[in-house]
Order: sequence, then C-alpha cells, then structure tokens
Amino acid sequence: MIIARTYLNSLHEKQKEVLQTLLSMVEPPPGGSGLISYAIYRDIEDKNVFNLISSWETRDHLNHHLNSEQFGVLLGIKSLLRLPIEIEILTILAVEGLEAVKVARKKKT
Repeated sequence: MIIARTYLNSLHEKQKEVLQTLLSMVEPPPGGSGLISYAIYRDIEDKNVFNLISSWETRDHLNHHLNSEQFGVLLGIKSLLRLPIEIEILTILAVEGLEAVKVARKKKT
C-alpha cells in the first residue's frame, strides 16, 4: 500500500478556495484507479493548513494519479498558498490491526 500525504498552507483570505479545490477532488476516479481512500483534514490550531491523505494499491496507481489532470489542478493553486505544497509518499510494507493492539496491551510491564 502507498500513502500520499499532501500539506497545503493557504493564504488566510484564500482558505475557502483551497478547500473548494480539495473538495472538488473527492469525486471518485474511474474504476481500476487503485484508490483505496481519500481524506481531507484541517489543522485544529491553524485553519489555513490542510492535509490531504490518499491511499493507493500500488505505486503505479499513485503515479498515474500524479500525472492526471485532477492532480494538475491541485498543483495549479500555488498562488493561493503561503508556502509551497509539501508531499510525502510512504510505502507501507505491513499493516497490523486490533490483534497487534491486544498483544501489545498484554505485554505491560
């Protein structure tokens, strides 16, 4: 699984436009896109900061998205931002669930 985290720090007077752009990207891509999930978060301390987190089946799926017109729209909002867009791409090799929590809680010292 691949996770892409995109950080956007909007100009105060442009935060509504940035949010509208992010919300317009929520539309599901065509079938077979490899998109697992997509979420938009707003920083609780700084309302100008948005975090976009998307999960992808493979790096190829993410690369296809990064070359899409939809992602190009996101790159095109530079003039609405205080700082350049920051992007982190994380490769997840293993995913654990509730069982890992139960095991960890049993190992209390």
